[in-house]
Amino acid sequence: MIRLLPWLLLLAVTVYAVIDCIQTDDAQVRGLPKLLWLLLILLFPIVGTIAWFIAGRPQRGNAGGQGRGPGGPSHRPPAPRGPDDDPDFLRRL
Repeated sequence: MIRLLPWLLLLAVTVYAVIDCIQTDDAQVRGLPKLLWLLLILLFPIVGTIAWFIAGRPQRGNAGGQGRGPGGPSHRPPAPRGPDDDPDFLRRL
């Protein structure tokens, strides 16, 4: 069973790389077209997977993130205001 573990790990990482490549937008893929990346990952799993994570996968750091996570910009809706804080309400009184 222990001898099977590296192969299962390689299979899991390769499947993750294939799914990540398929779900990535064509315009964000770096280096090669998406179809060539898929072929590289499937034909040469070790080299292709490592190459995808290093050179093909889009930068997910600070480049156009969704603002999720700590330190990112927060897009909170405006806090609800009470009637005494609303100038229109006070004007109508």
